[in-house]
Amino acid sequence: MTILVVEDDPDIGSLLRRGLGEEGYAVHVVDTGAAALPEARRLAPEAIILDVMLPDHSGIELCRSLRAEGFAMPIVMLSAKAAISERAEGLEAGADDYVVKPFAFGELVARLKTHMLRRSDAPQSGRYLTAAPLTLDLETRIARIGEAETRLTERESALLVVLMRAAGRPVARGDIFDQLWADQGGASLNVVDVYVGYLRHKLGEITPPGQQLIVTVRGRGFMFKADG
Repeated sequence: MTILVVEDDPDIGSLLRRGLGEEGYAVHVVDTGAAALPEARRLAPEAIILDVMLPDHSGIELCRSLRAEGFAMPIVMLSAKAAISERAEGLEAGADDYVVKPFAFGELVARLKTHMLRRSDAPQSGRYLTAAPLTLDLETRIARIGEAETRLTERESALLVVLMRAAGRPVARGDIFDQLWADQGGASLNVVDVYVGYLRHKLGEITPPGQQLIVTVRGRGFMFKADG
């Protein structure tokens, strides 16, 4: 699971990179607001730790921008400002939590894990749908892994959404058919296999060699294999 840290203090950035890395996360650190949005779009991280006072941007405004673009992952803000009004402003901007510096690393991790667990149990919403290593832009129907991307048709995208939202669990052919094709007269159950084939081909263009994201679970249907 990936966490993006937006922090201009090199000591705090190093602490978070090392400590969160030891917790098993892939940590990416940027030190400016200008780098934060492009990196969030590229990585589609599972969570963001965001400093309020950056050298070039307000973390509050950056948080608003992330939410406006549809990013729904937990955002935990860090700040030396402890006033109630400052905390309220951060939460109103869309942050899930506001942690005052200096902070105890263990408490920060506990809060972060709590928010990530709550978010993983809730239905995903917003523009981006993520099941590592894949991110799907629901508006453009572009699927991305790192820098590689492929554009899907409307039906391929709808099928991928069904599988990603059930990542790690097989979805029966009949259930997929009922969700996507039941209202189309003349369609048969075989159409599911056809479109799974189309989807596998396109995802294969952006997936590392030897890795298959959509697998067949004998007697149970198809499953999206998410990392971590």
